[in-house]
This record gives sequence, structure tokens and C-alpha cells, in this order.
Amino acid sequence: MAVNIFYLIICYLIGSIPSGLIIGKSFKNIDIREFGSGNLGGTNAIRVLGKKLGGLVAIMDVLKGGICVLLANKVFNTNDIPAIFFGLMAVIGHVIPIFAGFRGGKAVATSGGVLLFSSWPIFLIGIITFIITLKITKYVSVSSTFVAFVIFITTLIAYFNPNLFFKYFNVDEFMVITIFILMMFIILRHIPNYKRLLKGNERKIGQKK
Repeated sequence: MAVNIFYLIICYLIGSIPSGLIIGKSFKNIDIREFGSGNLGGTNAIRVLGKKLGGLVAIMDVLKGGICVLLANKVFNTNDIPAIFFGLMAVIGHVIPIFAGFRGGKAVATSGGVLLFSSWPIFLIGIITFIITLKITKYVSVSSTFVAFVIFITTLIAYFNPNLFFKYFNVDEFMVITIFILMMFIILRHIPNYKRLLKGNERKIGQKK
């Protein structure tokens, strides 16, 4: 058990790697938290650093979650703890990163990485839902929140109907718990966005200041 706790800490540290801060400092010599929404995630990185560098940040954030699930499945001896919990630790690290003064991202991209390596069919549903919702609303915050709800409901449906084609979704009670926690992370981290939406000053995708 002590070894698994050590592995969980490793995954938290992997999640704490501040992709947005590293790319911003390396290529633009700026801390992206001082601009835009003040967030370290991919959306703010795209707004501040541009599509290419911001996209790189988003990919790195996705990989943080995915790598931890992959390590749990292929490298770590995690018989006592479900692999997806190690991905959850990466998300916690992304949201409250020890390497960036505990000021991190909003959990979306890293959660996506966890889901991609845990149940790619649900991840695919999430990506399609996100693209459609973003196309309609133009708000990343709305799209992210809606996708979190859709993924959680999909996970519940798959859990209670394992004998249908949902058996390929690889859902168990641990995934249901983790997806619920991730959804709550995403909702809580987007509260400032909801407030701006109510005030009518939330920025749409591609919208300039």
C-alpha cells in the first residue's frame, strides 16, 4: 500500500507540471496567468500564446492524465487501487500544481487524457459533444460544462447496461466515482466563467478583448 501511495504522489507531480507556464516562459517569456483569464489551461494559452503554442499546451495537459493511467496499467503494481484513480491524481495536480504556486488549470484537458486512456468510446463521445456545443454556443466554458454532464450521464448508462454494446466502454464503479469527481472539478473551476456569463461579459471563442 505504501508503494501505491508513492505512485499516487508521482502522478500528482506529473499533473503538477505546468505546461502553460513552461511554454509561455520558454517561447514568449511570459506567465500566461498574468493575462486573459489568468488560467494555466489550454484555452487561456491559445488566447495568450496563439493557436500553435496554445494547442501544444493543451496536448501536454491531455498527456499528463493519459500517461498516469498508462503507467498505472503497464508499469505500476496497482492491484489495490484502480488505475483511473492515478489519473485523478494527475488532474488534482493540474488544478493545484505544486510547481506553479497551486494556481493551475480547469481540469478539462487533463480529465480528457484520463478518459482517453480509460475508455476511448466515452472520450470520443465527449470530443464530438464538445465540438458541436462549441460550434453552437461559441463559449468554451459552456461546452466544457455540458460535456462533463454528458460524459457523466453516459458513464452511468454504460454502468447500468453492461450487457449491451456499452460493455466496450469498460465502465466500472470506480470510473463512475472518478467521472463524477472530475465533473465537479470542472464545474467548480468554471464558477468565475458562469458569473461572467450572467453579466454578459464572458468571451466567446476567437473573440478579441
